[in-house]
Amino acid sequence: MGGDISGDGGGPIPREGHDYALWEKRIDALMVLCGEKGLMTVDGLRRVLEDMGPESFETMGYYERWIASVNQNLLEGGVYTTEELGTRMEAVARRGASYGEAAGG
Repeated sequence: MGGDISGDGGGPIPREGHDYALWEKRIDALMVLCGEKGLMTVDGLRRVLEDMGPESFETMGYYERWIASVNQNLLEGGVYTTEELGTRMEAVARRGASYGEAAGG
């Protein structure tokens, strides 16, 4: 299953400019850095995106799909484990909404 859902009644594609959020910019930078370090390939990213299926286009945003793909590739590459990711995510959650971008900083 390819990532191209054209012809499936997805509606028009907005062509106006988009002001990217900090987290979106960080995902883009993460993809570039991981590629430069040889931690993942474009083919690996594409494979995971295609494996998500067309429903991901309805339930996830563009950068949400990309970070899911980056994460899966890094897990598969042994960069970190699911347990390590879980521990780190718990630490981030404990910071709450008073940290960084969530607090407007």
